[in-house]
Order: sequence, then structure tokens, then C-alpha cells
Amino acid sequence: MNHSAERKKLISLFQFVGMPVLGSAAVCFFVLEARRELRKRKQSQADRIKTNVGVAAVAGAGLRWVLLPGIIAGAQLAHHRKQGLVARLGLPKVLAYPISFLLLDYGNYLWHVLLHRWPLLWRFHNVHHTDLDLDVTTAWRFHLGEVLLGTPFRAGAAWLASAPPGLTVFYEVFYEAATAFHHSNLKLPYGTELLLNKIVVTPRMHGIHHSVVQRETDSNYSILFSCWDRLHRTARLDVPQSTINIGVPAYRDPEELTFRKLMKLPFTETRPWQLPDGKVPYRPERKDVRQLLP
Repeated sequence: MNHSAERKKLISLFQFVGMPVLGSAAVCFFVLEARRELRKRKQSQADRIKTNVGVAAVAGAGLRWVLLPGIIAGAQLAHHRKQGLVARLGLPKVLAYPISFLLLDYGNYLWHVLLHRWPLLWRFHNVHHTDLDLDVTTAWRFHLGEVLLGTPFRAGAAWLASAPPGLTVFYEVFYEAATAFHHSNLKLPYGTELLLNKIVVTPRMHGIHHSVVQRETDSNYSILFSCWDRLHRTARLDVPQSTINIGVPAYRDPEELTFRKLMKLPFTETRPWQLPDGKVPYRPERKDVRQLLP
């Protein structure tokens, strides 16, 4: 099978198998979070759904026609030519494939850090963070520009990880499912979430990342496995969910967060990290940021 045919087959697999699985998971989280609410909502859910679905639909086109073909192409280049880091180790598949999977996830941790630290990328990622509430619909509220800008990086990460093309698509399904899970407003039993968080990113952990307090937003960058934040000391787990104010402080007016205005947002001047009245959101830091609080 040539590269083009293989790429089309894998994209079809994602579209006709992966997408229904992800859609079912999203519906499940949507129903469960309505019954077990983790944080109180501030905005009309109907308005948010309308906006987030519109943004997600545009980004979804970028995922289907640019991002997914791009990362598969990066994986094909490495896998079929035996290039990249893992290929150089000469490991058997039983070891090479899990390592490639981990490296794909680590690459997305690094990309997420860049989205926050590079002003050009933040312009686009800001669209995601301006949501005034956090739930499963936020999971796909990403500007098309972020998807397009992320394609070369993520294709390069797939090449560097020597990821087989099929494994790359397999990871993408996990990536999207993990994003839906940790953005959900689902209140899991506290003990269950404590155990899960030792391995994966959970709703309480990621809720802190969407806080208006900048120190908290600049933490918890992991996507699937939570170990990357612990490794780089960017984990922050000490904030009670009831005290979190979701969003970006300079964008608090729902009238500024419509579909059309969000599409234009990256091309406008980025506002300082402060509330409309000029105050900077602040929370005293605890002594131990490693304990996940209720």
C-alpha cells in the first residue's frame, strides 16, 4: 500500500470509527456532568453550546483536512524510513510502540506550554480559554488557526517519536477522548479522582488550568498522562473547585464571546491579564501545591 492510500485508509478509520466513539463519549460526559455538576455555571448553557459548536465545526474541518493528514504523514516518513528517536533504539514492537505513544503525549504537553508562552500562539489559544464556564463543549472550542499552526509541530513530534501511522491515529482518539474527559464539569467521587489523577488528567486538575489567576492557568498542561506536569514541576493541585473563576480576566462580557467575535479575536490586540476594572486576580499560594483538593 502506498503512502497516499494508507493515509486515506487511516483518515477513514478515524472518521467512521474514531469519531462515533468520541461522539458517544461526549454525549455520555454531557449527560453525566448535568447530573453531577463539579462547578456552578455562570453563563447560559444554550448560548455557550451554540458558540462552542460553531467554533468546533470550523476547527473540525482543519482537523480532518490538515492536522490529521499532517501527523499521519510525519509518522509515515519516520516509520517507513526507520527515522526518529525510537527507531534508532532498535527495540522490539512491544517496547517501541508504548514508548512512541508516550512521546506523542509528551509532545502535546510541550505544544500546550508553547501555546501559553509564545504570544503569537496565545492569540489563538486564548479563544479556548475565554469560555466563562468549563464543560465538555469547551473540549473542542479551538480556533482554526491553532489547529493549522499546530500541524507542523505535531507532525514533527510524530516523526521524532517514530510513531507508526496506525498508532498515531490510535493516539489521536485517546487524545480527543482525554480532552473531552478533563474538560467536562463532571464531579467524580473524590477518592476515585485522586486515584485517577495519579495517571491521567482529571476534571479537577484541568479546571485549575482554566482559572483567571494566571499562576494557576500557567500550570497543568498535560493532556492524557498527568506525569509530565509532575516531571516539569508545572502541576498545581491545591485549588478547591468552588473557588475557581473560569476564563480569562480581560474577557468577561458574553457579548464579546460570540462565534464571529471569537473568530476575529486572534487578530485583535491582546489585552493585559487583568479584570475590566484593572484588578489582577490573585489567590494566596499554599505551601503544598501537589495535593488535589475537592
